[in-house]
Amino acid sequence: MSDKDLSWKFAEEFPVEPPATQAARQHSLELGIDPVSPAVGAQLAVLAAASGARNILEIGTGAGVSGLWLLQGAPNATLTTIDVEIDHQNRARQAYADAGIPSSRARLIAGRATDVLPRMNDGAYDLVLVDADPGSVLDYVEHGLRIARTGGVVAVAHALWRGRVADPAQRDETVADFRALLTTIAESAAVTASLSTAGDGLLQLVKTSD
Repeated sequence: MSDKDLSWKFAEEFPVEPPATQAARQHSLELGIDPVSPAVGAQLAVLAAASGARNILEIGTGAGVSGLWLLQGAPNATLTTIDVEIDHQNRARQAYADAGIPSSRARLIAGRATDVLPRMNDGAYDLVLVDADPGSVLDYVEHGLRIARTGGVVAVAHALWRGRVADPAQRDETVADFRALLTTIAESAAVTASLSTAGDGLLQLVKTSD
């Protein structure tokens, strides 16, 4: 294992997940969900805390792992989370309860994000997390940047898509979508962007203008 791989592994093992988050991670794996890694979760908590987030939108609820990390970083925030899988949301709802999060702080919307997002108001959220169907990532980020306030954060999980985005030999449709997103973001004057290698990539955007 190279020094860089050892450093990546060390960083992944550095965060300590609370018991409720550990349980949600186990439930995610049982349901076949790919949750954000502990290192990505910790970064999301830092983003939520640093932005002083009060209103957070999550596209892709899963079993609640990322939502728990976001609310850990922003203990006064309200989380709105969208997922088409009701069974997954039921698991997430239980995970929030197990973590002692009042139901009033987590609003779960069951439905397709492509149907729900167009109805959401511009500039209504401090932080938007995209962690859903990778085939719609370009659409989700476009809506996320519209929905985020100026100075707000949009984060995209799995942005390096299991190490495939950086490999020129990989050319499937999902990889192409993530590459197109990264190219567009790199050329945009409307955001300040950073790409972290934590987990399998976390793209972090600050909306600097409308």
